[in-house]
Amino acid sequence: MKKRKIPMRKDVVTGEMAPKKELIRIVRDQNGDVSIDETGKKSGRGAYISINVDIAKKARDKKILEKTFSTSLDDQFYEDLIAYVDHKQARKELFENGQ
Repeated sequence: MKKRKIPMRKDVVTGEMAPKKELIRIVRDQNGDVSIDETGKKSGRGAYISINVDIAKKARDKKILEKTFSTSLDDQFYEDLIAYVDHKQARKELFENGQ
């Protein structure tokens, strides 16, 4: 059986390459609105961060997403991002240990 290619993406916080499924996509649409792309298919400029709460907090502290998208983001976006990453991280740990 032929081995499938795994799409790799770069984490904007750490600069490390990782499989796309292990990252969360954040997108800026044509209107300049920045949001979490849960499907990974929204149109617009995308950036990826790892499913790790510490990395999401580092992105907030260093304002990395603001630099990446050349826009200002409010604190509520970062709080939502951290909560989303925490949820995804907990699910990932739960299902990895459950197998």
